[in-house]
Amino acid sequence: TKLGLEGLQRETPTQSLLRRVTGFMIGFGALLVLAVLFQTVLGWTGDSLPGASLPLTIAVFAGAYIWLVRLSASQPDLEVGLTEAEMKVLPRLGAVASTGYHFLLPIVVLLWCVLVSRLSPGLSAYWACIAMLFVLITQRPLKAFFRGQLVNGAVWWHGYRDLLRGLENGARSMISIAIATAVAGIIIGTVSLTGAHQFIGQFVEVASAGNLILMLVMVAVMSLILGMGLPTTANYIVVSSLMAPVIVMVGAQNGLIVPLVAVHLFVFYFGILADDTPPVGLAAFAAAAISRGDPIRTGIQGFSYDIRTAVLPFMFIFNTDILLIDVTFLDGVIVFIASVAGMLAFCSAVQHYMFVRNRIWESLLLLVIAFSMFRPDFWQDRVSPPYIEIPGHEVLSRLGDDGPNGLAGDQRLRVQLSGPDFDDADRILQRNAILELDGALTADMRLEQAGLMLDI
Repeated sequence: TKLGLEGLQRETPTQSLLRRVTGFMIGFGALLVLAVLFQTVLGWTGDSLPGASLPLTIAVFAGAYIWLVRLSASQPDLEVGLTEAEMKVLPRLGAVASTGYHFLLPIVVLLWCVLVSRLSPGLSAYWACIAMLFVLITQRPLKAFFRGQLVNGAVWWHGYRDLLRGLENGARSMISIAIATAVAGIIIGTVSLTGAHQFIGQFVEVASAGNLILMLVMVAVMSLILGMGLPTTANYIVVSSLMAPVIVMVGAQNGLIVPLVAVHLFVFYFGILADDTPPVGLAAFAAAAISRGDPIRTGIQGFSYDIRTAVLPFMFIFNTDILLIDVTFLDGVIVFIASVAGMLAFCSAVQHYMFVRNRIWESLLLLVIAFSMFRPDFWQDRVSPPYIEIPGHEVLSRLGDDGPNGLAGDQRLRVQLSGPDFDDADRILQRNAILELDGALTADMRLEQAGLMLDI
């Protein structure tokens, strides 16, 4: 053992790696099947009976909540604090987790509203908070009912007291977040009023000279600098407000069109990476206080570990399928398997170790494998072009053509527009955009509905 430290004893013997992986895959598959089934039923209900989709969703939530509370009631409530004997033995995960599975439902509601229902972040958080309030108030009376105990006013008051304590603790926790957010707002307001955000975009555009990789590297470094010393919430506000538009603007000029969520994940990754980046790394100072080590050396060591994964955010940009955006169920399974294989290959390459220590050529081969798993289109584009190029004057005729060379039906049209700058007539600007075309309309109406009007 390292430094003479020993882990806690387990109540049950350690399971083999194969059994743990199998259990994880079975659990993941079951959740995936349930999610697809629920989405299918809810989608069918929304199309056939629009008025019944909300009651059905509430009924499913209530049913899942009651079942999970009943599962929790079958176990004794967890006590605050541990006895000396309990501190020597690691409890079983299932026994502990089953007492609070129902607390995960508000998180499920939040993710469902954001990812599936595509509600705004504020509205999604609102419904998640409503679900959490409902859970806090009703969990104790339901537990008492399932345990055969008396459900009286004292039990209900206990639930309301939990709610009041939660609101109090939430308000106290929000003080630091509110201050950090206010400071971030001052920074963003100052930058916006002075026009510095436009200068940042122009600087990156000129310095990168149209090179997408160089542009992303510069944005990553700037996000790393901007994120130093900021808490998580303020960090995200600053980097998403200042650096995300740079990728969107400069990328659109150079043919890079990615979903906005991928851009935000990219800048936020490097903003968070600043937590252990010297000389300001707050996490490094906290870790050094625990280990009684040097904060700068701790930060350098932590940064050397983190920077090895700096290539992963670039995959968010160049392969959005990793984020499961606009993919089918089968594609999602394939992406999941390929991503796991790619991450294992990448980790083995940067650590120079898989089952045994790697040779140099093995690590290089693993890097190539990881790159191929994360961005397979790089090799596919070398075999066949990724797009069919059509001159602008042929767009209308091709959209109305049902033949093999036509573009009739639902299509995604990637257009490249260029023209003089309004501020500088000698400067030619170029923009790229993706248009979703409805195949049920005529060619000119399809373009007009997508926001493009051609005058040929």
